[in-house]
Amino acid sequence: MRVSATVASTSIGHSLSTFFDAVGKFFSDLAAVHWPALLLALLFFGLNLTLRSRAFFHSLRAAYPAAPFQWRRVWGAYFAAVGFNNVVPARGGDVIKLFLTRSSIPGSRYPTVAAAFFVESIFDASVGVLVLIYAFTQGVFPKPPDLSKLSSFDISYLAEHFRLTLFLLTLLAFAGLVAFALLSVRVQAFWARVRQGVTILTDRRRYLREVVSLQALAWLARFAAFWFFLDAFRVGGSVQNVLLVFGVNQVAGAVPFTPGGAGVQQALLVKVFASKGSGAVVAAYSVGQQIAIAAFTAGVGLAAVVFIFRFRSFKEVISAGRASREAEREAEAEREAEAADPPGGPAFAYPEDRGPGRARSARAP
Repeated sequence: MRVSATVASTSIGHSLSTFFDAVGKFFSDLAAVHWPALLLALLFFGLNLTLRSRAFFHSLRAAYPAAPFQWRRVWGAYFAAVGFNNVVPARGGDVIKLFLTRSSIPGSRYPTVAAAFFVESIFDASVGVLVLIYAFTQGVFPKPPDLSKLSSFDISYLAEHFRLTLFLLTLLAFAGLVAFALLSVRVQAFWARVRQGVTILTDRRRYLREVVSLQALAWLARFAAFWFFLDAFRVGGSVQNVLLVFGVNQVAGAVPFTPGGAGVQQALLVKVFASKGSGAVVAAYSVGQQIAIAAFTAGVGLAAVVFIFRFRSFKEVISAGRASREAEREAEAEREAEAADPPGGPAFAYPEDRGPGRARSARAP
């Protein structure tokens, strides 16, 4: 056990050392950055998120057709979530998006809003699979057994300890099945709200027109963004290079132990682009791109939190979200208790006694 802990500690230290070395190379080489290309990259990356937020808005509009709510609030929630995820690990930004979106739609419920997240994942997963197939057929992407040799602790540790990884995946699957079974038995209304969140999927033409089309444009904007990122940091934009970056992002997104997949992305990009230029250039690109995206999205996201939602910080949003969720759980518990034992009479009252005059007739001699 001590040996394993020592190895893990050494791996983490090496991973952090490699990452900060790359950060140093980036800042020492700032003069070589092509700033117009970098600005264009950030512009297209912002357009990518804006189009995605609009697709998310359409999914919510289908779920709540009569509720008045604004796209700018959904946009703000989307940017705030991405910005927070790029500076804090474990995808805590998803909680922020859930709360801010829920608070922007009168009468909405958390299960419905959370289910609407799923709608955009269908198209993204389809594109992601194609991207990974392309990346692994180019001969530069590390094979799964070679992932343990990367200088990134999280992904190398999971690849090296395959039995632990398999156990964790099995545990997550089992926990998901247990949660599914408990919710199916306990709360039938929960699943009705989940189905409400994916309402747009029942109208294929509307789904293609209002969600898929915008997601396709968002992927194109993202493609342009990474092309300009590659140009800005002197790696060179090309169709192959951008698709390889997409492949790296897919792998890094599956290991959310670091903000925005930092460390994993850096290690993979250095490996993938080893033949594209000097190690220093690729290392500076891998970190510079991460820093630029994190700074841009966190800045815009914080501005949305302050000026649209009137919170002073991400921390305040998370605290308000937890309080809101606890209040909703307590309200639901009270409703369930009232349904089981309605006030004003015993739970076993006959149907004909349930009326305006029930109390009087029950006391009449």
